[in-house]
Amino acid sequence: MKNFALIGAAGYIAPRHLKAIKDTDNKLIAALDKFDSVGIMDSYFPDANFFVEFERFDRHIEKLKRAGTHLDYVSICTPNYLHDSHIRMALRRGADAICEKPLVLNPWNIDALADIEKESGKKINSILQLRLHPSINALKNKVALENKKEKYDVDLTYITSRGNWYDISWKGDESKSGGIATNIGVHFYDMLSWIFGDVQENIVHLREKDTASGYLEFEKARVRWFLSINEKNLPKEVKEKGQRTYRSITVDDNELEFSSGFTDLHTKSYQEILKGNGFGLEDSRNSINLVHTIRNISISNKGEKHIYIK
Repeated sequence: MKNFALIGAAGYIAPRHLKAIKDTDNKLIAALDKFDSVGIMDSYFPDANFFVEFERFDRHIEKLKRAGTHLDYVSICTPNYLHDSHIRMALRRGADAICEKPLVLNPWNIDALADIEKESGKKINSILQLRLHPSINALKNKVALENKKEKYDVDLTYITSRGNWYDISWKGDESKSGGIATNIGVHFYDMLSWIFGDVQENIVHLREKDTASGYLEFEKARVRWFLSINEKNLPKEVKEKGQRTYRSITVDDNELEFSSGFTDLHTKSYQEILKGNGFGLEDSRNSINLVHTIRNISISNKGEKHIYIK
C-alpha cells in the first residue's frame, strides 16, 4: 500500500483520482484545496487529513515524514498554471508526481522539470488517458500495420458546452489555463501525435475565447480540428436531443467510435504508474509544444479548413 497526497481535492477531476487511489488499494493521507466543498472525500477516504492552506498542508507532510510515514505520490488536480509549482513541491518532498493535463503550459518548463527530476531521483507522471482507450489503441495498431504511403485524412470536432461561470473561473483566463486549445484540446493533440507522428505544419484559422480551429499536418495524417465550449456550435441533431457535448473523430471518413470506455481510464493510468509504466516528461513534450504554438502563432487562411469554419 502506497501513501498518497492530493492537491486540488475540490476540482472537477479530483473524484477520478480519488477513485483511482482507492481502486488500486492505496491510501490517501492528506488533501489540499483552498475551497472546502470536498464532501466527495467521504466516499473514498474520510480519514484523510484535509487542509485549505498550503503552508499547513506542507507542514503536515513534513511532520509525517519525521514520524516515519513516507509519502510515495502526490496527485495534482490543480489549475493548469500551478502544475509546475506543485510538481516541484512533490519532488522536494521525496514523492513521485502524478499530474493532470496539461503537465505544464510552456515547453521550457519541461526542461526545468527534467533537471529537478534528475536531481531528486523521482518520477513525474502525466495523465494521458486517451493512450489507454481501447479504440484509440486499436487505431494506433491499425496505422502501424497498414504503413500507408498516403497520409490519412482526419477531422476532429469537440464541442463541450460551458456556462457563463467558465469565463469567470481560472479556465477563462488564458494566462492560467492556456486557452481553449490547451485546456480542452491537449489530450487530443497528444493522441494525434502519438498515432500519426511528429508535427510538420501547424496553422490556426480561428482563435477566440470560446472557439478555436486549425489545420495540423503530421508525418502520417492531415488533420482539420475544431474545438469549442459554445453550445451554439453544436450540430442541430445534438441540440434536439438536449445534449450539450459533441465529440467526433473521423479517419478517412470512417468514424472512430470512442463515446464509451472512459470510465476507468484514470484507474488504468494509476495501475500503469504503480508498475513503473507511467507517461513521463518526454511523452508530454510534443503536445505541449503544439498547444504553445497554437497559442502564439498568427491567424492564417492557409491550409485545409474544418467544415465548421467553411
